[in-house]
Amino acid sequence: MENIAHKTEDGREQSINQHMENTSELAYMFAVEAFKPYAEFIGKIHDIGKYAEDFQKRIRGSNIRFEHAVCGAIELEKLNCDRMTKIIIPMLEYCIAGHHTGLADGGSSGSDENSPELQGRLKRAKFYSGSADYSAYKNEVEIEPPAPNTLISMLMEGIAKDDMRELVERYAFFTRYLFSCLTDADYIDTERFFLPKTDRELKADIDGVINSVDNELKKLSDNSDTELQKARRRYLEQSLRNSATDDNIYLLDMPTGSGKTLCSLKTALDMLKRSDGRLRRIIYVIPYTSIIEQTADEFGRLFGEYADILQHHSNYYYDDNGEEYSTEKKLQLACENWDSPFVITTSVQFFQSLYHYKGSKLRKLHNMAESVIVFDEVHLLPMELLQPCLRGVGYITKYLGSKAILLSATMPDHSKLFDEYLPTSSYRNLITDKGDDRFFKKCDYTYLGDTDIEYIVCKALEYNNSLIVVNSRKTARDIFSLLSGNKYHLSTYMTPADRSATIGRIRADLKNGVQLTVVSTSLIEAGVDLDFESVFRQLAGLDSILQSGGRCNREGRREKADVFIFKTDEKSHGELSLRTEITENLLSEYEDISSTECIREYYNRLFYNRKSIIDKNSIADTEYYCGGGMNEIAFRKYAEHFEFIKDDTVAVVIDNCSDTHELLDSFCDDPRIVRRKLQRYSVALKYFNEFVPMLETGRLEERYKGLYVLADREDYSCKTGLMINRINDYIG
Repeated sequence: MENIAHKTEDGREQSINQHMENTSELAYMFAVEAFKPYAEFIGKIHDIGKYAEDFQKRIRGSNIRFEHAVCGAIELEKLNCDRMTKIIIPMLEYCIAGHHTGLADGGSSGSDENSPELQGRLKRAKFYSGSADYSAYKNEVEIEPPAPNTLISMLMEGIAKDDMRELVERYAFFTRYLFSCLTDADYIDTERFFLPKTDRELKADIDGVINSVDNELKKLSDNSDTELQKARRRYLEQSLRNSATDDNIYLLDMPTGSGKTLCSLKTALDMLKRSDGRLRRIIYVIPYTSIIEQTADEFGRLFGEYADILQHHSNYYYDDNGEEYSTEKKLQLACENWDSPFVITTSVQFFQSLYHYKGSKLRKLHNMAESVIVFDEVHLLPMELLQPCLRGVGYITKYLGSKAILLSATMPDHSKLFDEYLPTSSYRNLITDKGDDRFFKKCDYTYLGDTDIEYIVCKALEYNNSLIVVNSRKTARDIFSLLSGNKYHLSTYMTPADRSATIGRIRADLKNGVQLTVVSTSLIEAGVDLDFESVFRQLAGLDSILQSGGRCNREGRREKADVFIFKTDEKSHGELSLRTEITENLLSEYEDISSTECIREYYNRLFYNRKSIIDKNSIADTEYYCGGGMNEIAFRKYAEHFEFIKDDTVAVVIDNCSDTHELLDSFCDDPRIVRRKLQRYSVALKYFNEFVPMLETGRLEERYKGLYVLADREDYSCKTGLMINRINDYIG
């Protein structure tokens, strides 16, 4: 009887040898050149445990339990290798042993055979005898690891003799990358066997995309009737010219309103075209889902007919309506591994996939290779994760053949951090001549000092249209209650659906010259393309103030426009407190706070004050690596502590429209899909301060397990969002 790896319900069988050969070929194809021999090798031996009689009984219907995944790793442990090969053996063992359950923690020599850690699992060899003996693999498979020369060279390149941190970080990254190649190859071959008609191919006419973008740029160029619009064109020309190099990382530092998105897209397309096929896709990494939706809509308008655009974030879902070969179905499948010509995703999705331990997350990593990756609003990377995020960008570009474009209107000076954490990467500024910055100084910044919100409201109403940006949702609501006339409110107490609708109404009023006043939290500072006569910004970090200022006189059509910075008696805490203090000092030191010199000094002081925080969160820190061999790296423990957004919130559904009624009624049909669709109609509450009190007083109901719905619709307003502190006669 043939040893089989898979069996369908209708009796079709796939041999172990065939599955491993297929997986090996796919892993080889997925890997970049330097990693191909190692990806091919682990694919070839990953399932040798399936040769055991116990596994063969199980796949043919027995209930016997058998752990097959670790067997290939056990065989590697038995090898009598030379010193150099022994260095890479743990890397291969992590991948093979974890190809179903994810990368394990390495453990230590004291780990026993019952431990889930790698070193404990490797000690289970004594259990594999009798019907658990898998040695029949030797009739079909030879275990001979590839020469380690290439991997060792990359591991050691540019590392100081005592720099164990860089060595461990690099080793961990190489391990995750090989694991990505293996797990995606394993999954794809299994899918092809069970579902041979699955079609994953997406549309990608790059020449068509380029022509469409060029036509858009030509239209804008033909209508360049202001100096500001001409300056945009010159910045684009600089970016294209300076991107024609072999550097790893490019910094696109352009003022607010200078056309960064279109410039970065054209630059990325140029890189793709010049590479002659070496670069295969463009990935846009954006901090906020609100910006993603706007960017995706713009890209869809520009080149949607030429290429499929994959959106992968919490506010977007693909409804294939059961159509087996639909584009929606293909895009839904592409969310698993990002095998798409254009990907738009969040910073959360990108970096948590990069540092995860599960195969379901890491499958994307190999498709981050040979890509142009644009990181929009890069200044918003969390300070405590800045070091691993920069390392990740450096490794993807240095070792996986990608290019990265870091994009911001308030670009941090990362040079010292690059030199410390990316010793072998090269970086380049795309805008070297900043002379045109003067055309984007479209407003004057005035510090009003200490004041109260009543004064700010009165002053804002002196203008035909104005924007007030504050630091808290409570302050936004307080100001909104004081405003008269045509007014709008934006905060995260509103559902994404209501925020989008409100922004649409604001945009229409601005276009038609209707008087209005908008009060918002910081969510309006990035990616919301609105143009106000005046902006009022509560004292915060300099980057936030300048981003708010970017909504003032955006097109430069007014001769004079004002941004007023004001301070209230509201106390700031934590990171915001430090940023506010630095900014207040700079306001007294610099005449022009929007100057490159002032922005650079802001980040110098911020990075200096947070140096110890930035330096933490390495997988080489003692809580994740004890300084032994490379078989002691704690992949799982590190991944569980790598939180891009602290997950202490609970989503509450606002059931106030026909869409939510229908979705809640159909929840049991497909809970996973319905949950995702409901996110557009939900508000995220802080667990202890907001969610628990509302739940305990009966203001929330658990409609289905883990799905909470606002009990009283009067607690929510489409204009101002959820009223956390609304007084009501609830029985607690």
